[in-house]
Amino acid sequence: MNNPDRTAAISLWRDQRFRRFWAGQSVSQFGDRITELALPLIAISALNASANQVAWLTALIWTPNLLAIFLGAWVDHQAHKRRLMILADLIRAAVLLSVPAAYLSGMVTLGQLYAVALLMGAAGVLFNTAYPPFFVRLVPRASYVDANSKLSASRSASYVAGPAIGGVLVQALTAPVTIAVDALTFLASAFLVGRVSVHELPTLSGSTAAPSLLQRAREGLSFVVRHPVLRATLSCAATVNFFTFVAGSGLIVLFANRSLGLSAGVIGIAFGIGATGSLLGAAFAPKISRRFGVGRSIVVGAVLFPAPIAIAAAADGPLWLRAGALAAAEFLSGFGVMLFDVNLNSLQAAVIPDGMRSRVAGAYSTINYGIRPVGAIVGGLLATVIGLRATLLIAAVGGALSLLWLLPSPIPHIRSLAPNNTVDTTGGTDDDNRSVPC
Repeated sequence: MNNPDRTAAISLWRDQRFRRFWAGQSVSQFGDRITELALPLIAISALNASANQVAWLTALIWTPNLLAIFLGAWVDHQAHKRRLMILADLIRAAVLLSVPAAYLSGMVTLGQLYAVALLMGAAGVLFNTAYPPFFVRLVPRASYVDANSKLSASRSASYVAGPAIGGVLVQALTAPVTIAVDALTFLASAFLVGRVSVHELPTLSGSTAAPSLLQRAREGLSFVVRHPVLRATLSCAATVNFFTFVAGSGLIVLFANRSLGLSAGVIGIAFGIGATGSLLGAAFAPKISRRFGVGRSIVVGAVLFPAPIAIAAAADGPLWLRAGALAAAEFLSGFGVMLFDVNLNSLQAAVIPDGMRSRVAGAYSTINYGIRPVGAIVGGLLATVIGLRATLLIAAVGGALSLLWLLPSPIPHIRSLAPNNTVDTTGGTDDDNRSVPC
């Protein structure tokens, strides 16, 4: 079972190793949604934190991604990626448990919450850079889309039910105790990942001729820049992330409340409907991919993710129409982001060579996630200068134009992930068919 056929598709429902990993990730995703609610509540209720101080909690979680390029280069030369993933889960569990311990002893401070956010982000980067080599040893190539669909469906489900569960737990147990629940989810993830046996490839970490960390980081970035598929997908993803963070959930909520006149309850329902769109998108992504192709699915997702923001921005008329426009925008956007992510993650897994996976993931994250806070800052400035509605329209148009990075690349022609070392592509005729080497 440790060395299955790495190319043939299998039934992931019958694969005990994948089921264990999937269960661990599903549990921790629900835990994350709980902490996203509970951690700010502690800052607000116990420490009387301002809006700006609460915003820093989110910013600090993303900050470690700026160093992901170096952490990924280090991870690539570690022999046991699975152990690093377990370590990351244990670190996150310990860090979270420090919050209720400090709270119950009356010693919790804003500085501690900032440290928790920063360490949680750093451990998340460690997990995410160790994950790609683990994933391709766990899942056969032909099952990449199916596996990513199932993992994304769990993440989407956590956004549907997680906030409600978190709210009930906070009310019943208090926020600090609720954070301890999230810590338990990371312990469960560590336990389940520890029971997933995979055959990990040897590394060059013991070689005296091993390149320096800086050189390995540069190699990861250089590989992305030179690779026609990765270069196009990173440019597209970074553009989409920039403009969707220009809109940002905060600005959308502010627009829905002040400009559309919607109550908090109606806004919450609209966002819940949007999360349902994400769940359906994750579930249907494999079928759409098989019908229209991996590349075309990515192109459609790149447009469908940001473009519906314009529906909400243009909303007017009676209350039901304004509320419906926001719900429709969230639903379509949620469907689009899953169509984009599931296929994009699968394609990246297919084209990155084993020896480069973690450093490429690190380089990718540094740019792709590092652009997010920049987009948020720009969005705030634009909203101040030109207003909320115009800012959301700019975000929708700018994000949809990200497809311009994809059109001249090989991606629109990629039909499926081949069961060998190339990606099958279709360009209309046999002579036009191309393949992108791994």
